[in-house]
Amino acid sequence: MAYDIKDVFYLDTELTMPTATSSGEANTVQLDLSAYIDPIARGRSKGTGLAIYRVSHSISTTSEGKQPPGMTLTGSFRAGLIAGAGLGSQAGATLTGTANQPTANNPLAVYGFDYYSPKSSIANASMPSPINTTFLTPTKEVPYVCVRDNVCVVATMSVAMGTQSYISFRLECAQIALDQATLNQLLRTQTV
Repeated sequence: MAYDIKDVFYLDTELTMPTATSSGEANTVQLDLSAYIDPIARGRSKGTGLAIYRVSHSISTTSEGKQPPGMTLTGSFRAGLIAGAGLGSQAGATLTGTANQPTANNPLAVYGFDYYSPKSSIANASMPSPINTTFLTPTKEVPYVCVRDNVCVVATMSVAMGTQSYISFRLECAQIALDQATLNQLLRTQTV
């Protein structure tokens, strides 16, 4: 696959986490990938997909991303990226089914992590350490190849955030050509 300085580029997106979201509710935002994906082979040209090699995230209490969560911030959530979910931008949504959740057993999940605020971690000695735990990530060797026209950020609350927060994502990507058999397999597995 094409992983070199000539082919790799970055995409980014951000999700606002309001304070009003209750336990079990989710916030979503959709990143349009249609400019990078063409699943239809034409003549001798192959269909193209978007290989996501790495994902990075940060959590901040400012939209500019300059302030990390303070020691008194409360809240916990699970967040990640889901290929082709088509959820749009929602606040306080109730999402059902594995296909809409950033879990390791969801074949549409590209990336996922758990977040526990500093205050909840200090108050409860049984909280995991570190407070940001990535449980699912693509790799340079085995990227997640998107053939659907969007990827959605989904954050499902466990404990409401004490202050409005922002999750920023950076995706390390490259457009890649796909033979018809691989493309058909990916189209079947990336169906919601």
